Amino acid sequence: MSDPLDAALDAARACTLCAADLPLGPRPVLLVRPAARLLLVGQAPGTRVHETGLPFNDRSGDRLREWLGIDRRTFYDNPRFAIMPMGLCYPGRDARGGDRPPMKICAPTWHPRLRPLLSGVELTLLVGTYAQAYYLGPRRKPSLTATVRAWRDYAPAFLPLPHPSWRNTGWLRRNPWFAREVLPELRRRTAALLGA
Repeated sequence: MSDPLDAALDAARACTLCAADLPLGPRPVLLVRPAARLLLVGQAPGTRVHETGLPFNDRSGDRLREWLGIDRRTFYDNPRFAIMPMGLCYPGRDARGGDRPPMKICAPTWHPRLRPLLSGVELTLLVGTYAQAYYLGPRRKPSLTATVRAWRDYAPAFLPLPHPSWRNTGWLRRNPWFAREVLPELRRRTAALLGA
């Protein structure tokens, strides 16, 4: 790795900015490589990811890998693939039993420091509303569904996606166009960028 990226990653992995607000303590989870051509920006680690230190090492990751058309080895070992969530640490549970939003200080602290060092990235996958709001800003549509449905408006640099959580199974059923229109393009771009 280059020295600036090494230094930025070391600092991100040692971050304790939100330690007092994290129920399991800080454990930044990201997978960033200097040769990355495809960047996945997700929400924040869940409990299993926090425990293992591997991004998307859960059922959401299984669905995401299916969407991408790649296996676990490619997902974790391909030097052209990087994962940088909006929140680097597990934020805890909300009152309904889902995960809390990413800590608000995390993305503004680390994304401006890390993202410019990934100069080879050609496509950024924006997984969920937090990533879409941060990277698309006012270009984002009024809802996640409308933003994902307008995916062509953000090409070739961005591709907005829903979160692959099992909680979104109903959304996938109600929006069959996603599997029909978006997934083939996602798989085509993934294969081209990762050399799969």
